[in-house]
Amino acid sequence: MRHAAQSGLTAANHGGIMDATKRKRIWGWFFFDWASQPFNTLLLTFIFAPYVKELMGDGSAAQAAWGYGIGGAGLVIALLAPVLGALADTSGQRMRFIWLFSLMYVLGSAALWFAAPGDFNLVLILLAFAIGLIGMEFATIFTNSMLPDLGSPQEIGRISGNGWAFGYCGGLVALVLMLAFFAESAETGRTMLGLAPPFGLDGEAREGTRFVGPLTALWYVVFMIPFFAWVRDPKPTARHPGALRRALHDLGRTLRRLPQTPSLFAYLASSMFYRDALNGMYVFGGIYAAGVLGWSVVDVGIFGILAIISGALFAWLGGKWDARFGPRPVITAAILALTCAAVSTVLVSRQSIYGVALAEGSALPDIAFYVIGAVIGAAGGVIQSASRTMMVRQADPARMTEAFGLYALAGKATSFLAPLLIGVTTQITGSQQLGVTPLIGLFLIGLLLLRWVKPEGDRAAWSDIRSA
Repeated sequence: MRHAAQSGLTAANHGGIMDATKRKRIWGWFFFDWASQPFNTLLLTFIFAPYVKELMGDGSAAQAAWGYGIGGAGLVIALLAPVLGALADTSGQRMRFIWLFSLMYVLGSAALWFAAPGDFNLVLILLAFAIGLIGMEFATIFTNSMLPDLGSPQEIGRISGNGWAFGYCGGLVALVLMLAFFAESAETGRTMLGLAPPFGLDGEAREGTRFVGPLTALWYVVFMIPFFAWVRDPKPTARHPGALRRALHDLGRTLRRLPQTPSLFAYLASSMFYRDALNGMYVFGGIYAAGVLGWSVVDVGIFGILAIISGALFAWLGGKWDARFGPRPVITAAILALTCAAVSTVLVSRQSIYGVALAEGSALPDIAFYVIGAVIGAAGGVIQSASRTMMVRQADPARMTEAFGLYALAGKATSFLAPLLIGVTTQITGSQQLGVTPLIGLFLIGLLLLRWVKPEGDRAAWSDIRSA
């Protein structure tokens, strides 16, 4: 009896230790979202993008250049993402890849400091931005592939939603910090709180706003500490001779067999379009508002705070809806909301809303764009969280990193297309409003292809494929 009781106590203690370890691993994984979100929040959308418009002066020219720069980075990501994912599955060294791409993230972000007014090289600045963006996207592939290791299929929807919500909170804190203390107005040289930038930064040289690059890099370095301290790769880390050759062979086999898994095939195609359209909204939201509505960096930042709050709230709610209803209906509802937001974006300007002329100086366009931003933030948070849990349901459990490499390929195969389409359309029409119309079509294509996606994927097919 005493031996049985002691055995039971030991098992309970062991279970408690395992639960505590699991919680730390999950929280460490959450911290990647917290650490990396400022790249999206501060650089892609709300601070650096509208600052580029200020540097160039012409909103249409800035939107076109931004489109070409982001499109080039997207092409690199599309070409390399599935190969890297397959290599990680074959070599079992995901953490080493995360270290490498984290370094690219930090160096690329920090280099944006050199975007000084009247004395900057646009090509070099866009190149530095692309290096940081590529580092962020590739690091995300490997951290996303760890999601199945964190919980059961019933838990991962909630875990993914909580991670996105936590990441949005990190982006919100970074944005508020940037607006309150660093991002100065071009007219006054003062921040949103009426302060001069700290640390002797020169407001006239826009050093406060330019500090967004080093701040994003420093934020990542500090808040990735819990990730590297608490997250461990369960895969073996031993070197495997010929890993790259074997990875390419396995990737080629997976691509050839995609027609045997029609649900995965349809989901990759669907997500390719709707995620590209969403990224287009994020990438061009700030520069669009700056050019069409004449908003300053501070104005765009306040707009971003609203969008991030709604994104964090609905990412958390979306995780609950995902756990209850599954990711497919959640994704469908989010695409419909984003399509409506895209149409509304085109129809809002200083002169009119939905074709109705406005009096000069009307505040309605500002109010309307705030509402649109809240919808984009909410639906964007929901769809990104649900999309990665849907990928877990569609993928081969034995090749999860490769699957997320394909997922990144799906997200990036046309990621150069949306920015380039916007860049070309803007350049041809000379209108920022007409320039973003391609996003509407991309959302609708993604919604159509989602019809062929099975809620639980091709589970039976994977067993047959592996035994073949």
